[in-house]
Amino acid sequence: MFRGLLIEKDEQGYRAALKDIDESLLPEGDVTVDVLYSTLNYKDGLAITGKGPVVRQFPMVPGIDMVGVVSQSDTGKFAIGDTILLNGFGVGEVHCGGLAQKARLKSDWLIPLPKAFSPRQAMAIGTAGYTAMLCVMALEKNGVTPEKGDILVTGANGGVGSFAVAILAKLGYSVVASTGRAEETAYLHKLGAKEVIDRHSLSEPGRPLAKERWAGAVDSVGSHTLANICASIQYGGTVAACGLAQGMDLPATVMPFILRGITLAGVDSVMRPIADRETAWQRLADIIEPEMFDDIATEMTLDGVIQGANDLMAGNIRGRIVVNVGY
Repeated sequence: MFRGLLIEKDEQGYRAALKDIDESLLPEGDVTVDVLYSTLNYKDGLAITGKGPVVRQFPMVPGIDMVGVVSQSDTGKFAIGDTILLNGFGVGEVHCGGLAQKARLKSDWLIPLPKAFSPRQAMAIGTAGYTAMLCVMALEKNGVTPEKGDILVTGANGGVGSFAVAILAKLGYSVVASTGRAEETAYLHKLGAKEVIDRHSLSEPGRPLAKERWAGAVDSVGSHTLANICASIQYGGTVAACGLAQGMDLPATVMPFILRGITLAGVDSVMRPIADRETAWQRLADIIEPEMFDDIATEMTLDGVIQGANDLMAGNIRGRIVVNVGY
């Protein structure tokens, strides 16, 4: 038996609770891990509160991220005692995830913990920082360089947004952060934002084509916000889209694409090939400084996760939540 968060759905309804879980519940895999740290992401919040159709198999242990130590291995890729890192691959959705003290996983999903980071630091980064890095790489791939102009980051107080602001600023970009929480302006400036704007300036229905303002953008919001960003991107610019906090719709027109030649780059972090993951994590190791974690991440134990999920869904969480699973 081990402690973990379990989501169940039956005739009694949908519910999440902290329980003692029998190891027989763990799915098939060739690596068993003693989990050290996990995280609480937006997707985890949706799963735990039931506010989104994230979980597709029950019962389910949520947690799309984890760092742990291999306790059993049926593969030559990892040995007992190795410390591994996992982001995505359907874990926490269709395969039991990291918000428990034990997990059984497929070795094809895992990478070694980068030497630059402690287990806690890697989870302070987690899917959020890894996704932000993938977004920055998408901008770079499409020729968006610092001298091209301002880069917009939406949802800037969230995990992806916080890391996108910090990474872009560290790389020399001029970053404009969009947020609905004006009280966090000082935090965003400390991360490196040159300017902070109110998200409501982007979240309402807008014109098909607006004044060219941004050389590029990292958007985790979607819906009207993403449409307005596309309408405001400079000629030849790129938007890296990775989220749908406002909605999954895109009420836009083709005008920015055919008149200004902009690129809308979709960024998936869940099924990303291992080679891309290793590149992104190495870039993070080269860019991120340890003191960043003091401002971006807070820590809780499994006992606080359900309340934390509700706070996250209410918009009351800034940055990242690291979950100390092995306490």
